[in-house]
Amino acid sequence: MNKIRILLVLTQLQLLAALVSPLRGRDTRRDQRGASGPETAIIVGILAALAIAIGAIIVQKFTGAAEAIPTQ
Repeated sequence: MNKIRILLVLTQLQLLAALVSPLRGRDTRRDQRGASGPETAIIVGILAALAIAIGAIIVQKFTGAAEAIPTQ
């Protein structure tokens, strides 16, 4: 069970890294065309919360399915 949870956490971290990676390459000069820092932080926070919620749902489904397997 712990291996599944570790795998899900790693998957969530990979998703978050993929979402944040385009932000690292942005030009640091002030540009009025793009989103500001706080807007970007809010968007990344919402996406991270969404990824964690989806991960929790998947963990619940796997746990429920694993507990339903007869062991005797």
